[in-house]
Amino acid sequence: MTPKSAEVVVVGAGPVGLAVAAGLRLHGHSVVVVDKQAEGSNTSRASVIHARTLEMLEQIGVTKRLVELGLELQDFAIRDGDRRLVPVSFRDLPTAYPFTLMIPQWQTEQVLLERLEELGGTVLRPYAATDLTQSADSVEVTLDNGDVIKAQYVVAADGMHSTIRECAGLKMPGNTLQLNFSLVDVRADGLPAEEVSLSFATAGLLVIAPLPDGSFRLVASVDEAPEHPDAAYAQRLLATRGPKKNSPRVTEVIWGSRFRIHERVADNYRAGRVLLAGDAAHTHSPAGGQGMNLGLRDAITLADALSTALTQGEEAVLDAYATNSRAEALRVVALAHRLTRLANLPRLVRPLRNAVLGLAARLRTTQTGLAKQLAGLPNR
Repeated sequence: MTPKSAEVVVVGAGPVGLAVAAGLRLHGHSVVVVDKQAEGSNTSRASVIHARTLEMLEQIGVTKRLVELGLELQDFAIRDGDRRLVPVSFRDLPTAYPFTLMIPQWQTEQVLLERLEELGGTVLRPYAATDLTQSADSVEVTLDNGDVIKAQYVVAADGMHSTIRECAGLKMPGNTLQLNFSLVDVRADGLPAEEVSLSFATAGLLVIAPLPDGSFRLVASVDEAPEHPDAAYAQRLLATRGPKKNSPRVTEVIWGSRFRIHERVADNYRAGRVLLAGDAAHTHSPAGGQGMNLGLRDAITLADALSTALTQGEEAVLDAYATNSRAEALRVVALAHRLTRLANLPRLVRPLRNAVLGLAARLRTTQTGLAKQLAGLPNR
């Protein structure tokens, strides 16, 4: 049975929605989470959690479990084949988590769901939010079965095509880049398992990222991305863009997808009693693995702000969340944009680009600055 009321309704049970709900439950608030999917994600999708995000997730008690399940990598590199153009190490970062954590999204969601359930919360599935109405002191969310839930606040964590954002009258302007991307999770022999690499090959961009189960994620910018990539396709990506040493060989394709990049940030993260978080508030290039990290940091900050508003009646903290989180999103989108554009310069100038990067990387400040940007610690 659908509850008739709660202090907060969270629409969307991806990592961001689950983290907001867990944070609210930890503060002792009643929360209802609804999601239109019959079950959670079972694919890897977002697979990186950075240091600053791990620090913030300590607040809801999930960091230790995530680290236990994930793969700690201390090195990142921009490469051209076997040549390291820009080596980046996380080893000396001023954090308790001097690494990037590789963990598939379905596991992150599972850890967050288990924590929410430990705290007495649940997810109602499959229910889609179809409308909302606001008054001075409450907001009502209508579900696709006709039920209505009354709350003091609603969190839109329902993705880039957010229904709640649209119902609240918030806009998310931006651009769709004319770039096609292919994502393939593979099992392969001969690939290095100790770093994430961003290959700036003449043939095009290729990300190679090890995953905890021994598989690898390949992400490539391509002219035409197949809907169902096979092993031969993945092998061609490695042959033309990846390392030559050890002659890497794809043995199995586990999962594949294709997508285009949208660079959009909501013009405001708040409309009265509706707050945006995650992809409902911002979306951008996957370069640097920033998307889910930014959303999870939204979630922790927003849960704290909502608790303050609920217990103290002080709504200025919600405006501060909206302003500060949007400012961080603009910074992250700009970083991802620069990396994506740099990776996709015209083919003829790519060798020159690589030569310049190799020279710039000799400066320690270049390597350290990029490590801090990726880890979410630019000001430390």
